[in-house]
Amino acid sequence: MDRILYTAMSGAKQSMDQQAVVSHNLSNVSTSGFRAQLHAMRAVPVQGDAALPTRVSVAATTPGSDFTPGPITHTGRELDVAMEGDAWLAVQADDGTEAYTRRGDLQVDGNGLVSVAGRPVIGDGGPIVVPLGSSVSVGADGTLSAIGEGEGPEALVDVGKLKLVTPQQNLQRGDDGLFRMPPDAEGEVAALQADEEARVASGALEGSNVSAVEAMVAMIDVAKRYEMQMKAISTADENAQRANNLLSIQG
Repeated sequence: MDRILYTAMSGAKQSMDQQAVVSHNLSNVSTSGFRAQLHAMRAVPVQGDAALPTRVSVAATTPGSDFTPGPITHTGRELDVAMEGDAWLAVQADDGTEAYTRRGDLQVDGNGLVSVAGRPVIGDGGPIVVPLGSSVSVGADGTLSAIGEGEGPEALVDVGKLKLVTPQQNLQRGDDGLFRMPPDAEGEVAALQADEEARVASGALEGSNVSAVEAMVAMIDVAKRYEMQMKAISTADENAQRANNLLSIQG
């Protein structure tokens, strides 16, 4: 009887974890450049000193992220950029390391620092800073050009260039939502080299690749699965009680 409990109990917990993943994806359905997180389950033998070969539990496995490109929306805003192909934008994470994102709604703060979602955008020599009060535009190769307030087109100057990279393997999502290269054998995470061939589309943003309809269907499916597993636990408990009653009568 306990074989049912092992499977149903672990399956119910993993269904709750999967519900959290689906909810996270659904909450980012309108986040620019968001990549949906994947979640799957697999059967594994129960581990421990008293493990039995007939006892199997359910474990979660998160293969990674869905790297399918999101839809491109033309905004007309000069500081909005959509990465083309497999290009990624390099930003500075909170811990000072280099990370990558597909989000392209650039902002300029009061100090002239160019950032995305509050994280500095990395250029050739570190975070990019533009002259205060200038009008900034982004070229197809990621070059930022600025014109001072009240100046003519002849005063246009380059003030930096976005670091665009094209990874040759899938990146790993961090707890901060940014992506990085997988660690090497020594546990070090290397920064990628800039790709001079990478291009961006200015005046546009890449949307999230999460389908709201599919996410809602997945949420309902996971809720039904959790309910079924809890019912299996209840049924196993009832069967155990009936078996105990029968044994007590025979005794």
